[in-house]
Amino acid sequence: MPTEKMTLARALNESLRKALEDDPKVLVMGEDVGRLGGVFRVTDGLQKDFSEDRVMDSPLAESGIVGTAIGLALSGYRPVVEIQFDGFVFPAYDQIVTQLAKLHARSQGMLPMPVVIRIPYGGGIGAVEHHSDSPEALFAHVAGLKVVSPSNASDAYWMLQQAIASDDPVIFFEPKRRYWDQSEVDRTAPIAPLHQASVVREGTDVTLVAYGPMVKPCLEAAEAAAEEGTSLEVIDLRSVSPVDFDTVQASVEKTRRLVVVHEAPVFFGAGAEIAARITTRCFYHLEAPVLRVGGFHAPYPAARLEEEYLPSLDRVLDAVDRSLKY
Repeated sequence: MPTEKMTLARALNESLRKALEDDPKVLVMGEDVGRLGGVFRVTDGLQKDFSEDRVMDSPLAESGIVGTAIGLALSGYRPVVEIQFDGFVFPAYDQIVTQLAKLHARSQGMLPMPVVIRIPYGGGIGAVEHHSDSPEALFAHVAGLKVVSPSNASDAYWMLQQAIASDDPVIFFEPKRRYWDQSEVDRTAPIAPLHQASVVREGTDVTLVAYGPMVKPCLEAAEAAAEEGTSLEVIDLRSVSPVDFDTVQASVEKTRRLVVVHEAPVFFGAGAEIAARITTRCFYHLEAPVLRVGGFHAPYPAARLEEEYLPSLDRVLDAVDRSLKY
């Protein structure tokens, strides 16, 4: 069927399957991605259908996994690496920022780096320590890396294929608490460019910008605000690097107010860059300062406290109310 309702996790699986079918140079590798099918079963069945030569279980060594992927890319392959959990990526950070991000530029374009690093990220699943982190700003700061995050199954299906087709390295953040959310996926629909933001709800009073796991709470906030007569426009950023500032600017010039929402800590987060750029671009349109809603500047708490840490619908609506009071 061209259009089918599926979970975000299954959409990623179908996307990987399509990429493996279309290009024999596409490889999937990571811890437990083969026989087990991944901790979240995103790669379920792929090794059985495409062999151990193309869907490879790796040792528990993130730096080695990424280093191997770099070598494969230099040899003409398109490796898709899975980092099992967000907090496990840091042993590979040196390989990513020192080698992967720089080889294309260092070689003046002669050495493309078509590597996708898939990272389940964020909280909301009651995980133990080192299993709930939002490190997207660390990678967005590094020139040479593309950083994206889908919020729904349709974007997951299409964006992963676009990332695999890119000759630049892509850090592909998958919001783990959205793995089981369902939405319609049209396998024949025209696709938006990988780094283009999407206006997922139109409004007139305040613009909400989010990506990945926080798009759903922003849409819920817009529903709640509408009951009280406030019209919120919601933008799914989709890409954290590069950022589609033009779409955000056009919305803010209409609503004259902006609230940026992400799970990661507000301090030095992606929202800070968005706030600074939009303040510069829209200085004479803004009727309130750009506000930010996010996690606290503290290590991610124990699972029983994570609902206090994660931005909630009420915290988003509180920011909207503060913006409207100016």
